Amino acid sequence: MLFEIAEDVKKEISAYCNEFEIFIEREKSLEIDSQKNSLNFAKEELNIGLGIRVINNEKLGFAYTSNLGEIAKTAEVAFLNSKANEKDPNFSFSHESKLPKVANTYDKKFNSFELSEATDFMDSVLATVEEEKCEATSGSFTATSVETLILNSNDVCVLNKSTGFNGGIAVNAERDGEKSTAYDSISSCSFDLDPVKLSKHVCEIAKDSINGVKIETDDMNVVLDYHGSIGLLNTFINAFNADNVQRGRSILADKVDKAIVSQCLSIYDDGRLDGRLFSATADSEGTPSQKTTLIKDGILKGFIYDNYTAKKSGIASTGNGMRGTYASTPSVDSSNIVLDFKDMIDISEITKGFIATDVLGAHTANPISGDFSVEANNAFLIENGEITKPVKKAMISGNIFSALANCYGLKSEIKQYGSFIIPKIMCKDLRVIG
Repeated sequence: MLFEIAEDVKKEISAYCNEFEIFIEREKSLEIDSQKNSLNFAKEELNIGLGIRVINNEKLGFAYTSNLGEIAKTAEVAFLNSKANEKDPNFSFSHESKLPKVANTYDKKFNSFELSEATDFMDSVLATVEEEKCEATSGSFTATSVETLILNSNDVCVLNKSTGFNGGIAVNAERDGEKSTAYDSISSCSFDLDPVKLSKHVCEIAKDSINGVKIETDDMNVVLDYHGSIGLLNTFINAFNADNVQRGRSILADKVDKAIVSQCLSIYDDGRLDGRLFSATADSEGTPSQKTTLIKDGILKGFIYDNYTAKKSGIASTGNGMRGTYASTPSVDSSNIVLDFKDMIDISEITKGFIATDVLGAHTANPISGDFSVEANNAFLIENGEITKPVKKAMISGNIFSALANCYGLKSEIKQYGSFIIPKIMCKDLRVIG
C-alpha cells in the first residue's frame, strides 16, 4: 500500500522539480488508561499521512497531508513553499546505500493483537497492586505499530516496520498514617512485558519509602536509578547534537579528543541494535543506521549529525536525521544511546551513600552548562553496602558533566528507558541537600 502511494506522490512531485523526498507513515495504535482500580479509557487509532520535501534552486520546500485525496495539492504546496524560502547550499537528500540488517524490532503478534489482551495486561497490573495492599492511582498500556517508507530522487527507497509495547503504573502506599507514591514503566519492541513484576516492583518502592528520615546536607556517593539517570542524561546528550554544536549551544564544541567524562565510560549511539526501541535500518532521511562513537574511554570522539548539519560540517551524516511524524521535517536526534562502563562497582562497596529512584525537575537543568538542582524521589540511604532508611525530602545539585567525570556503573541489570541503555550509575561526591 505504501509503495503505491509513493508512486502516486512521485508522479505528482516530479512535474515540479527533480530533487524531492517522500516520507509516508502508517501508524496503528491501541491505548488503555486506568484511574484508581478500574479501566476508564480505551482507544484504537489508524493514522496514515505523508510529507514531501523538495529542493528547488537551493531552497527547501515542505508540505504534508493526512488526506490521500490531496496528493497533487500537497506536491504543489511543497514546491510553492520552496520558492518563498531562502537559499541554503547545505540542503541535501540521502543517497542510496547498503542498509544494515536489524532484527527483532517488529513483533508479528501485533497483527492479531486484541483489545482483550491489553485489558488482561492492565487487569493483572491492578490486581497485583491490590494484592500488594497498595492503591493504584493511574496506569496505562499502549501497543503501537509504525510503518514508514522513504523514497527520494537519489534512488533511496527504505521501508521500516516496528512495534512498541509500553505499560506503566503509579501507586500510593500507606502505613501508620504516612503515605508514599511510586511510578515505573516498562517498554519493549515485543509483547513480552511482565505486569506482575512491574506492579510488585512499584509497590515495593512505594512501601519502602514510607516514614522517611531527614538527613543533613553533605557531599555523598549518589546512585541514580534508571529514571533518576535518564532525566539528567537528556541534558547531557543534547551537547552531542551537531545542530547545538554549530549554533554555539554545546559546551563540548571545542573538546573533541579531550577527556570529558570518567575514563571508565564509553558512549555510543547505535541504531542497528537488535530488538531495541529506536533501532531501524535507516533514519528518517533514508541514511543507513550506524554505530557512532561519541566517547571512548572518557575521550570525546564526535557528535551526531543529520544530512543538513553534516553537509554544513563537510562530513557524512551519522544516520541521526529523525522526525516525530510525517508532519515534521527531520532534525538531529539520537537513536539508542549506550553507556558502556569498563569498571562496575557493587553496592556492597559503598560505605556511605544515597540512592534516588527518580528525580523531579530534571527539565530545569541548564542545557548548556549542565548545572542542575533536582528533587530526589523515592530516595534511600546506603550504609555499609546496604540500602537502609528511606529519605523524607532531599535535593541533589551539581553539574552533569562533572558528575560523569567522576562516576562508575553500578552492578545491575542493563535496561532501556527511552533512548538510553544503561545500568544504574554511581556519581561520587554529589551535593545532597537535606
